[in-house]
Amino acid sequence: MCSFLLVNFPTTYNPQLTTPHNSQQLFTFERYMKDIPLHQLKDRATSGMELFHFVPGDSHYKSETLGAHRDDHYIFFLVESGDASLMIDFHEIRFSPPCLYYVLPGQVHHRINNVVAGGWFMAIDTLLIPPDYRKIFENQLFLQQPYALNDTQLRQCREVLGLLFEKYAEDEKQPFCLPVMHSLLQSFLGMAAGCFSCSSNQGITISRPVELAQQFKLLLVENLRTLKSPSAYAEKLNVSESYLNESLKKVTGLSVSYWIQHEVMLEAKRLLYYSEMNVKEIAHALGYTDHAYFSRIFKKAEGSTPLAFRTHYRK
Repeated sequence: MCSFLLVNFPTTYNPQLTTPHNSQQLFTFERYMKDIPLHQLKDRATSGMELFHFVPGDSHYKSETLGAHRDDHYIFFLVESGDASLMIDFHEIRFSPPCLYYVLPGQVHHRINNVVAGGWFMAIDTLLIPPDYRKIFENQLFLQQPYALNDTQLRQCREVLGLLFEKYAEDEKQPFCLPVMHSLLQSFLGMAAGCFSCSSNQGITISRPVELAQQFKLLLVENLRTLKSPSAYAEKLNVSESYLNESLKKVTGLSVSYWIQHEVMLEAKRLLYYSEMNVKEIAHALGYTDHAYFSRIFKKAEGSTPLAFRTHYRK
């Protein structure tokens, strides 16, 4: 799986770029895995998202070499003008503005050229993307195509992103800043999901490992509260545990165990953010009889206790 992004989209690792907040891109052959870092949004953002607008010829975005890397979050961009293309699994995808596109967590990007383009760039914590929307985005795993926007859709996206950017530029400590920001984000995600639910990937053949990765991720979302062992998922998919693990590593660079824990922690964060359940109730809902053990693995995975996470995101 090879993915190259040929577009002048800004990234957090550009020291010349300043934004209101503290922000990110597939070569899945095993011999390269040790050289591809995983960038985590929580290390750079406190709101669960990053957003900025850029225009053709904007000298503010100075080029900097960025090696291949994975992200643990989604990337969305609205291409309004310019020239850009993306290579996915040896299929070149060219963008015809105006269009929407997204990059999934785990996909690897390697910028090989800087072509001037104008539009919006957004990095989003998977926590903030509703499961129904994720099913639409991830059902096209690694083979997603650009969605051409009509005039009405372009206007609506611009208006919502404009409002979102105004709120994003404010001090997060202002009353209800984060809830309002996340509500506007949901509006954009809903429009994007609506667009991509109408698109299809006919004519593109996917490999067996990619197909198995798709099936595993759908199965994981449905069973994460009851099944937490790689062998259980391998059995349901009628493959050996070693083949399932080999396929996931080839496609995503990460093991079955990683994705199980990732999805469990994601659901835990959703329950902490959206529900009024206490930590003990959340632990039990996720299949953990020992809530203290659940709290320990949450802190190890997320860098904070469950209650600290809830307090931060609800401030």
